[in-house]
Amino acid sequence: MSQPDSSDSLAPLAEEPIAADVAAHDPPEEMTPAQLAEAKEYGQKSLIVGLIDKALDVAFLVVMAFLIAVPLDRWLSEFTPSYTLRLIGVFAFATLAHMAISFPLSMYGGYTLEHRYGLSRQTFARWLLRYFKRNGLSLAFGLVLVVGLYWIIWLTGPWWWIAAAGAFFAVSVLIGQLAPVVIIPLFYKVERLDHPELNQRMQKLSAGTGLSIEGVYRMGLSEETVKANAMLAGLGRTRRVLMGDTLLDSFSPDEIEVIFAHEIGHHVYKHIRKMIFAGLVYSLVGFGLCNWVVMAWAQAHYGPLTAYELPPSTLPLLMLTLTVMSLLLEPVQNAISRRYERQCDRYALKRTGLRTAYQSAFRKLARLNKDDPDPHPIEVFLFHSHPPIRERLSFADEM
Repeated sequence: MSQPDSSDSLAPLAEEPIAADVAAHDPPEEMTPAQLAEAKEYGQKSLIVGLIDKALDVAFLVVMAFLIAVPLDRWLSEFTPSYTLRLIGVFAFATLAHMAISFPLSMYGGYTLEHRYGLSRQTFARWLLRYFKRNGLSLAFGLVLVVGLYWIIWLTGPWWWIAAAGAFFAVSVLIGQLAPVVIIPLFYKVERLDHPELNQRMQKLSAGTGLSIEGVYRMGLSEETVKANAMLAGLGRTRRVLMGDTLLDSFSPDEIEVIFAHEIGHHVYKHIRKMIFAGLVYSLVGFGLCNWVVMAWAQAHYGPLTAYELPPSTLPLLMLTLTVMSLLLEPVQNAISRRYERQCDRYALKRTGLRTAYQSAFRKLARLNKDDPDPHPIEVFLFHSHPPIRERLSFADEM
């Protein structure tokens, strides 16, 4: 239920040049023993925060589902017979209560820990503003999804889980289209990249791939963090490459080219499309499981009823079922994601031939992001969506 931090605006691109070309000829630098120890320490503490957050989510939903939801719904029924209004009340209470309980952990993981290791540039006031902005949007968007889901249940009855999976697929496509043009700009300053050399390199890399991108954009990260990042986002006419200013200002043109080639690989292998269709399968299984669990509990608690009559008090149990399923599927989804990342690494190396720049870029990413290059294999299996940096560097040596 926790959300990643968001960002802020940045000065115009023209005032901040790309890193000097000479950096492309510097030998790749390994992390010093002190940097490596710090990265491992940061990674371990971040992992602990993440595990506590997951446990807190499950524990909170268990309490909501089995101790609070029914009395809360009964109390709300004294004010209104409307299932929709009672559903809104249950969802709002659950969301706001979780925010209050998890706030200390969110502050530690998102502000204190990031500052302790020199990764954040946010003041506490700015972090707090982003926290409430992010959670406010999550509350509003979640409310629309929850009400929409229960209307589907009340209208379609026992086959709601199939209809809900179809609706989830449609929403996923819509969000995929809107994310880079509506959602991301709410938190980051995004502007078209105006750098002739890089634009020429990127056009050359895109040629022959069938990639139709609306443009390459600079995403303002530096007012929030020192971490570097890049992504391929959007669908159809909104597809674009977003590159963090922290990456553009710290990496050489060769390093940026190989990172861009990696992002093109996601298009070449149709990873976004595959992930959307995989989401459809997950939602069919997940909503089917929810139908079985929630209906069994509701009938045991309320007596004979159908999905048309499913009470608002079942919402926390539905959320708990989806959360537990998501946690169980996470290793599988991460394994698929790591496979996709390896495909893109191979593509970038073959497409550009810039093995030295590739290795230099990932070593630089490890230093900037304080990313442990060689985490424990069990940690990778359970939680990592990307291969460890040490593995990616070794892979380049074998190419």
